[in-house]
Amino acid sequence: MNTLDIARKMATLGEKAEAVKAFKLALNECQGADEAVEMECALYILQFGGGKDYQISFSTFVDLHKRGFMPSEIKDIMTLAFYQPNSKMQKKRYDKNCRLLKKYPYLFRKDFLDFEDLPVKFYPFDDNKYVPYDMQAREFGEFFAPYNQVISRNFFADLDKPILAADVFSQYELEYLNDNVRKSEYVAKENHIYLHYADWGVFCSYLAVWDLAKILKERKIVYLIADEIEQYPIDFKERFGIDYTQYPVRMPGIREYNRLIWHTQLSAHNGGDFFNEIFDAHPNLLAEPSVFFDETLETLTKHAKILDNARNFEEVQEKIEWVDKKLLFELYSLPNRTLKDILVAFFMMTLKRTSPNFDESSRIVPAIFFQPHFTNIFFGIYNFQPGVAQIYSKQFENIRQSPLFRGFKYIKTFTPMRRMTSSYAATIRFKSGDKDENHVMDDALVNYVLNRSFMIDWQDRLFKDSILVRFEDGKLNPKATFKALAAFLDLPYTESMTYCSLYGERDPESLEGNDIGFSTAAVYRTYDDYACDAERAFIEYFMRDVYEYYGYDFHYYQGQPVDKIQVLAWVRNFEKIDKFMRDSLPRVLVKQAASQLAEQQKTDKSISPEMVPEAEEKLTQAMVDWYMQSIEENRLNVAQILMDGLRFVNKNGQPL
Repeated sequence: MNTLDIARKMATLGEKAEAVKAFKLALNECQGADEAVEMECALYILQFGGGKDYQISFSTFVDLHKRGFMPSEIKDIMTLAFYQPNSKMQKKRYDKNCRLLKKYPYLFRKDFLDFEDLPVKFYPFDDNKYVPYDMQAREFGEFFAPYNQVISRNFFADLDKPILAADVFSQYELEYLNDNVRKSEYVAKENHIYLHYADWGVFCSYLAVWDLAKILKERKIVYLIADEIEQYPIDFKERFGIDYTQYPVRMPGIREYNRLIWHTQLSAHNGGDFFNEIFDAHPNLLAEPSVFFDETLETLTKHAKILDNARNFEEVQEKIEWVDKKLLFELYSLPNRTLKDILVAFFMMTLKRTSPNFDESSRIVPAIFFQPHFTNIFFGIYNFQPGVAQIYSKQFENIRQSPLFRGFKYIKTFTPMRRMTSSYAATIRFKSGDKDENHVMDDALVNYVLNRSFMIDWQDRLFKDSILVRFEDGKLNPKATFKALAAFLDLPYTESMTYCSLYGERDPESLEGNDIGFSTAAVYRTYDDYACDAERAFIEYFMRDVYEYYGYDFHYYQGQPVDKIQVLAWVRNFEKIDKFMRDSLPRVLVKQAASQLAEQQKTDKSISPEMVPEAEEKLTQAMVDWYMQSIEENRLNVAQILMDGLRFVNKNGQPL
């Protein structure tokens, strides 16, 4: 008896819950092979399923309709099950938006269609996702989420003229434009947002899912329908008698800043400084070079306590010695002040030093360009289930939970990636030069293999709108790379992005050994004194999915099958990192050995002072050997987990 037969048998016996489970399995088995069976399964799940089971049926019906299977019947089922129960709510929203627009001065058409005659109907999948149905074409479209937290185009590519955008249907993008394009009165020039919609009927249809009350209050938007595009841009002085040039330019206030560009730290020596130097002095950014996250959070928290506990502004001035008292007073006066507000104020306070090209009359509010840095980022790996692993990092979890990030409504994330073997070897070079007697070299090799922070977690707010950029592309093809990155980040590609600078000074000296500006030397440097072939082959093999996806070719792993014997051979020949780790250990362990011997001497009188140096040396060596043995065991354990398959899930078990 197959799964479908079992499902039908359970249904006949009235075992609805078990039948639903069986029909779900049967649906997966017959997907794309038997449309009639798919229909049968979807109908039963819709009728007797619970929770979100209806979404399985919804998706199946849409897919079957697109394949031309019983389109009329499926349309009727979808209308009865999904559209009609929600149509009253959509009509209410439609009527409200029509009332608002009838009074709105910058929409020049008022002949709104009757709700029943709209050419596009929206079938709700859940509270924030629809599938549109084209009444004329009789076709379902793609899933549409009005609040999907993605800015899909480069709205701000050209700021010489007022913003013009065509067919913007995303509620999130509409609010983004309204929140980030400044009022004409603030910049002393005509600065409305011109939204062009090619079809009046389609525009009206989206009034059933938009919430325009949020974006019409400030009257920033001008709607242009069809051939009204010829009116762009409107002379507001001539047409409406409004002369914006009479107003003084007004600097953005703290709460106007709502857009964050998060430059993530994938790993050490990954080209982060190079990217910072490209975005330095951009006229539409408030940017700082890398700052330590923990120190930044500590400073902001300290200031928050002062601001919250101060009895008056005079007391704040005594404890927070900012030169810009006006800015400090603005911060102190904010209701429901947050750490995000304090962070923005910090960036504003250093504006003159860090942003020498800042355009205070720009059409848009600048973005905060933020690269929180960690001394090191450590990752752990766990078996989620056979063949599937889960990665965890305390440092990244701190960022995800931080109110600094949660306070920004709009977040764009980009991650520079450098060839992993080069980045790894450069890290070993840097770590090996640390002469701090308390410094112990960590196992950077395993940390590189486990670092999967560049993989997109679709449930993570910080990665909803993100991109990865190869360091090598930035060096070898800078114009194309940074034009594309500026477009993704919704910034104009400016002259400041054609050279490297720090606080506006060109070709700054970075860390000793870094290559200045657009030098390509770092692309080809292999750091052979700091990494051996076994280490690099290990990295390439266990990150082969990354190499293939991002277009890196293998230099050390030759594509051969790998078993436990090969892994053990690699691990036993990690001659570079093991030497550096062994060399760093005695500086710390010799103190521990001396302390242990001192305790032993208290009870064991046979240990004479003359014996102590030799005993210290033996004990220290034993501790080093024990430590390195534990490192090897961890490497083999990690390798075993990864050999079961390079499949990774987030903390909720969802695939990355």
